[in-house]
Amino acid sequence: MASSTLFSALLWLAFIGSYWLPDRPLLKPIGHHGLKEQQNDLKYRLLLVKIAKGELGLREKTGRNDGERIGEFLITVGLKKPEPWCAAFISWVFAEAGFDQPRSGWSPDLFPVSRLARSALPGNVIGIYFPEKKRIAHVGLIEKEDGDWLISLEGNTNLRGSREGDGVYRKRRHRKSIDKISDWLSNGRRSL
Repeated sequence: MASSTLFSALLWLAFIGSYWLPDRPLLKPIGHHGLKEQQNDLKYRLLLVKIAKGELGLREKTGRNDGERIGEFLITVGLKKPEPWCAAFISWVFAEAGFDQPRSGWSPDLFPVSRLARSALPGNVIGIYFPEKKRIAHVGLIEKEDGDWLISLEGNTNLRGSREGDGVYRKRRHRKSIDKISDWLSNGRRSL
């Protein structure tokens, strides 16, 4: 009994004390609307992952950024084949889930300052930096986190994790290999 009272008191102190820390609450009260928003957020994150997983195994027709499905990804961002399509694939996934953005075939565009995140949540976008290009030159969608590793779903890659691959693959990437993470889902606009 005494331990449960002590626990309740500590929980209450953490709750009250969290309001004294500017912009860093330890415990945030979740009202009815906050809980619903979190449930919707999770629902759409899982939907993004499901859509991307549905494309696993897709391969280019001749290995030259071509094929009917690749063309659909590119059309989403206003490009014609043959073009590199990893960012177009991510944009297509978001479009299929009913989101207005992102819509770009240029990998660096998927990481504006306003969308940068630290969290490796499902549905967030990862950016891989290539020193020879001096920029992010490959992107993927986070499926899940596994310790220091992120499992991602990526278009225009291959078994080695190249940025110029031949299909949609599931990749296991160490956190240290990820340059940036962006969150297009939180505060995102759905068109549906």
